[in-house]
Amino acid sequence: MQQGYKQSLRILTVFIVFWLLVSTLGSHMLGAVSAANGSQAGQGSQGSQPSSRIDAVLVVDVSNSMKKSDANKVGNEAMKMFIDMLSAQGDKVGIIAYTDKVQREKALLEIKGPEDKQDLKDFIDGLDRGPYTDIAIGVKEAVKVLQKGADPNHEPMIVLLADGNNDFNKSSGRTQKASDQELAKSVDEAKAAGIPIYTIGLNADGKLNKAPLEDLAKQTDAKSFSTSSADDLPRILSEIFASHLKLKIVPIKSMTGTGSFQEVTVNVPNANVLEANISIMSAQPVETELVNPAGDKVAIPSDEVLLSKSKSYSLIKMLSPAEGDWKLRVKGASKDKIDINLVFNYDLELEMEPLAAGSHKPGDKLQIGAYLNSNGQKLKSAELYKNMKAVLLAKDIDSGKTEEIKLNNVGDRFEGSFKIPEAHDYELKIRAEERSFYRESEPVTISAKANSASGAAAKPSVPAAPEEEKPFPWLTWVIAVVSLAVLGAAGYFIATAVKKANRGFVGQIVIEIRDENTNEKSFPQYKKLTSFKGKFNLHQLLQLAPELKETEKVIFTPAKGDKIMLRNGSEAQVEKSGRVVDASAGLELKSGDRITLPLQHIDKTIFIEYLV
Repeated sequence: MQQGYKQSLRILTVFIVFWLLVSTLGSHMLGAVSAANGSQAGQGSQGSQPSSRIDAVLVVDVSNSMKKSDANKVGNEAMKMFIDMLSAQGDKVGIIAYTDKVQREKALLEIKGPEDKQDLKDFIDGLDRGPYTDIAIGVKEAVKVLQKGADPNHEPMIVLLADGNNDFNKSSGRTQKASDQELAKSVDEAKAAGIPIYTIGLNADGKLNKAPLEDLAKQTDAKSFSTSSADDLPRILSEIFASHLKLKIVPIKSMTGTGSFQEVTVNVPNANVLEANISIMSAQPVETELVNPAGDKVAIPSDEVLLSKSKSYSLIKMLSPAEGDWKLRVKGASKDKIDINLVFNYDLELEMEPLAAGSHKPGDKLQIGAYLNSNGQKLKSAELYKNMKAVLLAKDIDSGKTEEIKLNNVGDRFEGSFKIPEAHDYELKIRAEERSFYRESEPVTISAKANSASGAAAKPSVPAAPEEEKPFPWLTWVIAVVSLAVLGAAGYFIATAVKKANRGFVGQIVIEIRDENTNEKSFPQYKKLTSFKGKFNLHQLLQLAPELKETEKVIFTPAKGDKIMLRNGSEAQVEKSGRVVDASAGLELKSGDRITLPLQHIDKTIFIEYLV
């Protein structure tokens, strides 16, 4: 054992010396990189553009109180339509159904084809009601899922569908104050991560608690909707989808079914449309036909056109449609009301040209320019710009007032100027729009305060003569640091070796087991950990049930700060916060952390929560 300590200390000493040398060199390199990046700050990005991909978590209240608010589960239909409107490939969706706990959860799933969308819709159809409600539980879990599993290049979002009311289980001891505190913390985390929380309040029974839902959306720079009819939900979900991607819903036509085909025009304005989503809302099924601008009939569905149907809507998704007027023919049942809406999806971003370098002062006139780009490439198509208008939004940060200045459309870009009125700080961004979409550039901040001193010009200060720099005694410091580190490490290793074998546990683990064949979940089992020393495995907690033998290789050991460490040597995958994590080398769990373990040799899933 003593030889092992010496070897560990030698390795540690070498590591510390190497770390000191690397960190010294690295700090200089990092400073150079930061300076290079800083020189471009506030001048507009010239690199990769934000993606139009979405990472969405749909959060739905499945408590019994929703039976009256949404008796026909139209909310489920709306969520399915939202999924159908997402891109054919690339977006990710997760689903959380909550009461006063997470009732069911679907981890973020990347959509790679129609079968993935169907998987999500099947999950929604399988949701059941349950007692009690706690909004904080659903929002907290959704934020966790996006924090852990969202793609940093995607646009994250949460859509919450609820009636705004909490109903706590009195025996749990949960209070409104505790729920509010937990919700506030989750909202702060969402704001910090740039996750908007769109809310939809249902008021069919007149008991909607509108205020907390509106506040949730407002705090995260999102929109809040409410309706007394669940039939409005598909329209609302369409608006949320369009708003999040800076698109506009284009109303096509409302009609009354006659039992015969009726024709409407769908205009595809330019060649940059990635997808055209035509939603047809009707109480009864409809038949559709589609004719392209060349006059040729296009099969529905086909390689060019996808079709999704539900009991309350049909959604036609045209992939990279040709520019021009398409003809949509719809046959609905006699006297059936049919609403048709159109949402385009574009791969377009608006880029502001870099502003003039240097300091600014009141009276300076800044030249403003902006252009559209696709996949990082500037678009020069005058046809795309033809119907667009743009304005500069100049916000005086000191006063809070925003001035809107019209920009000129010069064919393949927008241009204009901004005259700095006062010695204030300003945020500048450009908004360009046409009838089917809008885009906003990344905001740029400038300051006109540096050269605004009144009276005579300030005299330049004479810099003091620099003192002669003496060489820094690196060797002395390295030796001192290494010596201290060695002494500290020796003490640490010795203490660790003595304590490790006898270290105890705190808290308890809550276990639930779901049978995947019947979808029934066992009652929670609370397992106190204070009787264990050093380590234990999950099979021991499960009372050594023979059919669950594969859990023998899921090992728990104590960790610092009242935490525990999980090491997974089994074939089952560990899921945390809606995503699969590699726990083979260890996964630290703190109080309140929840993991899921879908077993491989038996159709059961184990839910584990660690509590202190």
